Amino acid sequence: QGGGQVINVGWDQALTGGVGTESGQLFAASKAAVIGFSKALARGLAPEVRVNVVAPGWIETEWGETVNRELYERVRKQTPLGRWGRPEDIAAAVLFLASDEAAFLTGQVLNVNGGVVM
Repeated sequence: QGGGQVINVGWDQALTGGVGTESGQLFAASKAAVIGFSKALARGLAPEVRVNVVAPGWIETEWGETVNRELYERVRKQTPLGRWGRPEDIAAAVLFLASDEAAFLTGQVLNVNGGVVM
């Protein structure tokens, strides 16, 4: 009918193989599948529907609050923009991809991670 957008949530580490733990690697693999599925869907549904992925990095959420201070600081220092992401950063990316400003984007992965994965 009128078309639309699909915006899936991936993970920036899906593009690198994940962090150094088994659970991190398995989670990365599952999110890599989300990315592959989204790209295939984008090709199959175009031009009526756009399909993109937002791939967050380290975000200050309830889970993020449970990490120890050492990890928190290490992540902050390794992030080129010098901070953890905020939920609002992810919301802004989703709003952008859903907007007319992203009308010529489909099959893309938007990393929202302060430059950790480029």
